Amino acid sequence: IIAETGAGQHGVAAATVAARFGLPCVVYMGATDVERQKPNVFRMRLLGAEVKPVTSGNGTLKDAMNEALRDWVTNVESTYYLIGTAAGPHPYPELVRDFQSVIGREAREQIMAMEGRLPDALVAAIGGGSNA
Repeated sequence: IIAETGAGQHGVAAATVAARFGLPCVVYMGATDVERQKPNVFRMRLLGAEVKPVTSGNGTLKDAMNEALRDWVTNVESTYYLIGTAAGPHPYPELVRDFQSVIGREAREQIMAMEGRLPDALVAAIGGGSNA
């Protein structure tokens, strides 16, 4: 499993899944983000992931994604890129957008069936960063 992460949530999720299924996991993370997000880096490593700080460019998520893509295209036969953002080559943006919309449609259908109207407010967890 190859992944990229900014704040670290996607990296922790990828490391968790990889650990659960006994798969190796490499998480690319901008060097700047590695310093800012030490608790998530600790969690990823605790789960067995190799966290690779990216120093090219500005050392941010964009640069981490570039390195993850380089790794993936070089090792496409033996790796799977578990992309964590709504960016990248086709069809990734559409996959993220379409699959992320499922929960919204389901919540709307359920609240309309139960209450007959949409709520005045909605509270939701965040952390998907740029996910659609």
